[in-house]
Amino acid sequence: MKKVLGAQALLVFVTLTTLTGCSMTDAKDSGSLPSAGTSTSKEAARTVKKVSSELYDLIGIKGEASNSGAGVAECGERDPEKYFQIFHPWSFTPESPEKLGAVMEQLKEELPKRGWKVVEYGPDNSKNKNVRLTADNDEKKHSVKIWHYAKRNPPKLSLMVVSGCYQVPDGEKVDRF
Repeated sequence: MKKVLGAQALLVFVTLTTLTGCSMTDAKDSGSLPSAGTSTSKEAARTVKKVSSELYDLIGIKGEASNSGAGVAECGERDPEKYFQIFHPWSFTPESPEKLGAVMEQLKEELPKRGWKVVEYGPDNSKNKNVRLTADNDEKKHSVKIWHYAKRNPPKLSLMVVSGCYQVPDGEKVDRF
């Protein structure tokens, strides 16, 4: 169990590092995270789950999504008492696994029609050549990375939705969960 949790924590760290600060375009310099505005942690978590729900709707085939919660992360070098990011990892297991390849192509085509910019698409460097898609939505100040694990049993999609950097309202504290 500890190995699984450690691997998940590493995945979250690598994904947050990879997804944010590199592509959403309003960052002041290439190493900083874009601002997502002012919000409480709980309200930002509701927002990231809404973004995840919109992505779920775009998948467009029957299946089951995992019921995972959102989490709070620090915003790079910014004051951790005032700034935070929200991440929401989840997975989708389809009723018909053979349709997932078409889903990835559909997402690649449909996301730009809904304000997302696809910044990466194609096989990863693993021996299974899992297809991955990374997209940024500058208006929503969120990024998503989607992996298609065709050779897993069962085949599934893994998604990580990450926000830009929020600042808590004056007088509030970052609520970590």
